[in-house]
This record gives sequence, C-alpha cells and structure tokens, in this order.
Amino acid sequence: MSTGPGGPAGRLRPQDVRDATFAAASRRRGGLDPEQVYAFLRHVADEMSRLHQERDAAMTDAVRVKNALHQWQVQHAATCAQTPSAQPAHPQQMPPQIPVQGRGGYGNGHVPQGW
Repeated sequence: MSTGPGGPAGRLRPQDVRDATFAAASRRRGGLDPEQVYAFLRHVADEMSRLHQERDAAMTDAVRVKNALHQWQVQHAATCAQTPSAQPAHPQQMPPQIPVQGRGGYGNGHVPQGW
C-alpha cells in the first residue's frame, strides 16, 4: 500500500486517503491485497478515534468556559444592581458586554447600543 508522505507524526490526511493505492492480490484471487486494505482501514479508524477524542476534549473545554462566563456575568450583574455608585458616570466608559446565546443575553439583559 502507498499513501504518500503522510502528515506530521504519521497523521492521516484526507489526501492520503484519496491517493492510497494497494497492490493487486494474487492472480488466482484477483482484486486488492486484503492485508494492505485492512491495515489501511485500521490506520483510518485510529486517526478517526484520535480526532474524535480531540473534538470531545475541545467541546468539554468550551462548555466549561461558557458556564464560567455565564456565572461571572450573573455575579457581575447582581453586584452592579446592588451598588449603583459602582456604575461609571458615562455609559460609553463601560466595557462592552457581549451577549451569550442561549442564556438570555448578558446577565441582566443589558446589551449596549450598537451591538
């Protein structure tokens, strides 16, 4: 089987799959060499498993960060509501408040003009 140069550290690239070639099986059996095909399929499966693990870890991190941001927003909104003196005199001096989808916007529902 020939898959070309391959990616870093033996990583499988889409082009490697497209360019894969297999030796012909014996003349009696015809077709491709089964050992090469199965070895290639194992390599594809291993690479897919690695990619799925990386994706799952990234998704877990994203959820953790989103939850931490939401918790901070709620706490910050509650603090601002309790202490009006903590508000800047000019709204344009406030840091931008970025709404988080799926959470009803910024903790107190405030979205600055122009967003």
